[in-house]
Amino acid sequence: MKLLLCLILILVLLVLFAVWPGKRRDALRAPFLGRNFAHRGYFGKDQRPPENSLPAFAAAAKNGYGIELDVQFTSDHRLVVFHDDTLDRMTPAKGFVHDMPWAEFSAQPLAGSEEHPPLFADMLRTVAEANPATPLIVEIKSRSEYKQTYLEELCRATISELKSYPGPYCIESFDPRVVGIVRRQAPGILRGQLSDSYRSYHKDGTGTVPAFAFSHLLGNFLGRPDFIAWCPDERNWAVRLCARLGAMMVMWTALPEHDTAKLEADNDAVIFQWYAPKNQYK
Repeated sequence: MKLLLCLILILVLLVLFAVWPGKRRDALRAPFLGRNFAHRGYFGKDQRPPENSLPAFAAAAKNGYGIELDVQFTSDHRLVVFHDDTLDRMTPAKGFVHDMPWAEFSAQPLAGSEEHPPLFADMLRTVAEANPATPLIVEIKSRSEYKQTYLEELCRATISELKSYPGPYCIESFDPRVVGIVRRQAPGILRGQLSDSYRSYHKDGTGTVPAFAFSHLLGNFLGRPDFIAWCPDERNWAVRLCARLGAMMVMWTALPEHDTAKLEADNDAVIFQWYAPKNQYK
């Protein structure tokens, strides 16, 4: 019995070690608290202007919203703003973004419009010109097959570009390896762990064990995130634990059909899409 109790205690301690978030840093949090962040810019269901386009980012900044966006590399390692892993949904082209060179990628029309996917540097310049105080949540896109050296370069490029931006910014990722790299490369930047529910991971084909690990934040020991970005589903015990331990809570992605007032009441920041909330709710 004693041995069993010791094993249970060790298991509990290991889980706590894995899930524990970073130390609370109030000064870094302040620009993001009580803010609504336009998901991929401020755009409508008709994709006019298209998501992740310069006009969508300018519209979000001019309307006083924060902005959430996604960055990744083209095949020639140009840092671009684009959400999907593939070009299929938003452009006439097919295949992975990371397999297409910048010259070809930049020529693709977004959602049948005259807009094209921008460089991260151009996005930052556009937002700074529209409203230099706009807070940014930058998601670094990753895939399981990406090697550590590739992710190191991707994080380094993102951090380097952000140094020229005059407003507040933070970095997040679904990949705990990325959050860990940001922690090492730029410990002074607010960082966040994105997560989804076990049900969603499993539905997308993620195996049982990794789906549980990702949804229950068992990679937090790598990055010790300042905030947890969680989906509309009910928080599991790991997410609730992080909130109790002082992690900032960010909600993604609020839609018009959700109880948006409750989401604002329950979270420190909200990433929204397809409606026009207040700029700041706290």
